[in-house]
Amino acid sequence: MFTGLVQGMGEIRRLVRGASECRLEIAPLFPLENIVDGESIAVNGACLSVEEHQNGCFTAYASAETLARTTLGSLRAGARVNLERALRLGDRLGGHLVSGHVDCIATVADISGAGQSLRCTLTFPPEFAPEVIPKGSVALDGISLTINECGKDSLTVNVIPDTQRRTVMAQWRTGSRVNMETDVLGKYVRRQFLCRESETTRPGGRASGVSYDLLLQNGFL
Repeated sequence: MFTGLVQGMGEIRRLVRGASECRLEIAPLFPLENIVDGESIAVNGACLSVEEHQNGCFTAYASAETLARTTLGSLRAGARVNLERALRLGDRLGGHLVSGHVDCIATVADISGAGQSLRCTLTFPPEFAPEVIPKGSVALDGISLTINECGKDSLTVNVIPDTQRRTVMAQWRTGSRVNMETDVLGKYVRRQFLCRESETTRPGGRASGVSYDLLLQNGFL
């Protein structure tokens, strides 16, 4: 698990590509001490395992599934990426719970100034809309952000100056493709209601619909 608080940026030194997979060599551009082979590091929000490390770099393997769901496959040598080590029990949870399992790729539709912040609107596949709510959380390229507004296939976030300096968000432009992970809590809530709805399609199934009692029984109130 991660928090979405990016610790710093890294630089892609080398990519070794296979038919449908690749191995990345990444150099952290900030002090990243005591790396352990096998530990998890989020790279632009995608959880990868360190295979080995030496001379200030570490290598990680990205499978076909990872490349299909993320923007990692489009990276080139010299590109910068957001890095965050896995959360330890007892650490402060300053962002929100992030699994490092990217759900989809969002596209930057607009960037405009909002004081010293940047107001960014992104579009995403509409099937993920039930997991996106106003004032909820989303991870974009591994950055924990609060959703200001959202529609059936879009969301808007404000990015503060410190985040602009510390992350690859400064490289976003209209048309940029961004790794997106919705709030893990929203996924469980959605799944619970989907399963409950499927029960009503069976003979003798329970009545469908959301009620106060239903929410209370499932711990949402």
